[in-house]
Amino acid sequence: MKGPSRRLFLQLGGLAVLATACAPREKADAGTFTLLRRRWREVTLGYPGTFDPEREPYRTRLARLGAEAARHRDAMTPTRRSLWPGLPFPSLDATPARLRAMARAYALPGTGLTAEPGLGTAVAAGIEHYVGQVYAADAEQTGNWWDWQIGTPRALLDAAVLAAPHLTDTQVSALCEAVDHFVPESRLDDYVGNSTGANRVDLCTVTLLRAIAGADPGRAALAASALSPMFPYVTEGDGFYRDGSFIQHGSVPYQGGYGAVLLTGLATLFAVLRGTPWEVTDPAARTVLDAVDRSFAPFVHDGACMDLVRGRGIDRRPYGDHRRGREIAAAVLLLAETAPDAERARWRAMVKGWAVRDTAKPMLRTAEGVAGGAAEGGDLAFHARLSAVLGDATVPAAAEPTGHRLFPMSARAVHRGPGWCAAVSMASSRVARYEYGNGENLRGWHTGSGMLYWWATGQGDQYSDAFWPTVDPYRLPGTTVSTKRLTDGAGGEWGDTRPPAEWVGGATDGTYAAVGQHLYGLESTLEAYKSWFFLDDAVVCLGAGITCGDGVPVETVVDNRRTGARLTVDTGWAHLDGHGGYVVPAGQPLRTLRANRTAAGVTRAYVTLWLDHGVDPDAAGYVYHLMPGAGPAETAARAADPGWARVLVNTSAQQGIEVPSLGVTAVNFWTGGRAGGLTASDPCAVLVRDLGDGTATVTVADPRRDLDGLAVTWDRPVAGVTRGHPLLDRAETGARLTLTFGELAAREGASCTVTVRLGASTA
Repeated sequence: MKGPSRRLFLQLGGLAVLATACAPREKADAGTFTLLRRRWREVTLGYPGTFDPEREPYRTRLARLGAEAARHRDAMTPTRRSLWPGLPFPSLDATPARLRAMARAYALPGTGLTAEPGLGTAVAAGIEHYVGQVYAADAEQTGNWWDWQIGTPRALLDAAVLAAPHLTDTQVSALCEAVDHFVPESRLDDYVGNSTGANRVDLCTVTLLRAIAGADPGRAALAASALSPMFPYVTEGDGFYRDGSFIQHGSVPYQGGYGAVLLTGLATLFAVLRGTPWEVTDPAARTVLDAVDRSFAPFVHDGACMDLVRGRGIDRRPYGDHRRGREIAAAVLLLAETAPDAERARWRAMVKGWAVRDTAKPMLRTAEGVAGGAAEGGDLAFHARLSAVLGDATVPAAAEPTGHRLFPMSARAVHRGPGWCAAVSMASSRVARYEYGNGENLRGWHTGSGMLYWWATGQGDQYSDAFWPTVDPYRLPGTTVSTKRLTDGAGGEWGDTRPPAEWVGGATDGTYAAVGQHLYGLESTLEAYKSWFFLDDAVVCLGAGITCGDGVPVETVVDNRRTGARLTVDTGWAHLDGHGGYVVPAGQPLRTLRANRTAAGVTRAYVTLWLDHGVDPDAAGYVYHLMPGAGPAETAARAADPGWARVLVNTSAQQGIEVPSLGVTAVNFWTGGRAGGLTASDPCAVLVRDLGDGTATVTVADPRRDLDGLAVTWDRPVAGVTRGHPLLDRAETGARLTLTFGELAAREGASCTVTVRLGASTA
């Protein structure tokens, strides 16, 4: 019988005893692989060093994990058809997950089964049986490739590494041979297909675990080096873009799905490999650090990851947006441990702010194991890291930033004003209308038709609590749609739903924005031009050229709010208590509906406001203002002041507004021409802002990404240019300003801003 000292040895450092049948022992550095095994446990389980197993909530969670592992161990009944009764083979997810849970109970302290030989032997026997019956080197891959090449091998290898002292040479050899069959080294040769982005990181993680299990330095080196193709920015397909976009499956914005998996995987690999011969030192890996602020943070609002970057995962479960937000927060805190000091300080403050404001699903409490992966103790490390940040008085809780972030390469925009946040999801020839696949998101048809999400203070669960199963999929907020009935999964699988639209994007100076979408309906003749002008306390929404021949009504959904709040409707405006106001200028009858909608056994109340364009409209249009968080008096006052935001033009040629109090003039030029005091030679977006100090900014963008030159004229006396732009070829000042830009197409839809000094030139 082994005494306490032996148990302690196994608990804290004894995972070094592992057969290396898959690689010659003489070529393996035993000390290095001992470090890797220890690092894997420290990083993924958070022990030792991250939390005290004798303190709550860790003590209770660890005991619960141990009790679950004991039940699995005692119920294990190997047969040719299963490892546990009720889990018939292949059981590619549940069986490996149980083995991993048992291995975690073995490796973690405080479970009551820490380093318990019987549990370790049971894990080893379970792996051997599963490899022999299901995941064998001569087995045939069936169903989803991901299960065979990522999900199953990762869980089995994780369990093998954690319970290493109890696996024999033969058992390790069989597991390694099986993994090599399904995930050969050649799988990482080319950065194409399903070996890109998050899938690539997962495959590298499997390869590293395979290297640790087999003490194979060659595969460890491959796991690290094969990450490099995903670090450089891309201009098409999967990966990170310079504007902060992240795409997976070729055309789907995915920070809140594959992106979160990628960030978690990279943070884990960076931490595990640190200080080893395979530490990731590629300078291009800086892209990952930059992505935290550029790609992920903009889409996290009060701890929840916005659904417009969650692909087909939006309808998987209630509060899935908060679960993904926690995953991103956990990855950021882990990445911060190996990041430079400046990033570390900024990210810890940012995550603290998310956690403090997430009242819908309190981040720390949920990380205790109330939901999501708690059975395996997977949230304990994050809970400990987050607890440390929340308890550190030197770390401030960063506030939500104000301003605008435009992502032209993924047809997304996010705007934050004082106390509110809004985001719009569009579609283009590069970006899918929606993603359907694996039977998921069957009715997400119109999520890319200009869906306008928005949150006022305290409304972090607006799209979380059974919104997707219960909302009317033909009336998503902000969209313009044909009411033609569509079949489930209409348009095709895996993001194969891109419309022909080229002009999708806009211009932003970082504070305000002019965003536009040339809209085409899904399996419909609908065509329209939609613009959103994002300002301090409102979004001014314009629609024009709305034309359709489907033989059914066409609607613009002003809003579809999941609430039972009181709705007040008056001439020219409406107000929803506790939410905000809507200004709808005269001549546009606002239709409303209050209804309870039931699906999947749950019922939710909705208030819907929409504009009916009639059957087969021809060049219809609309104008309305959304005022998040506004009270009824503010809404009524804005409706009584039609000059606050003057519509300069609202046609299929141009859409533009002028807001004198903000010094803003903004126009989306669908074709070149004149609108108000602005003239553009070609299709573009223009945003001009008088800063009130004798200077002004002129911001332009080429959403179509095809201009080799652009001339923009502003009918305003200008004395000179104080700050130019590399693409500004010529500036003509005087009674009016003319700016001539070079090859804007190279900017990939990003904005160019020039600062000028107002007043007539003396030259």
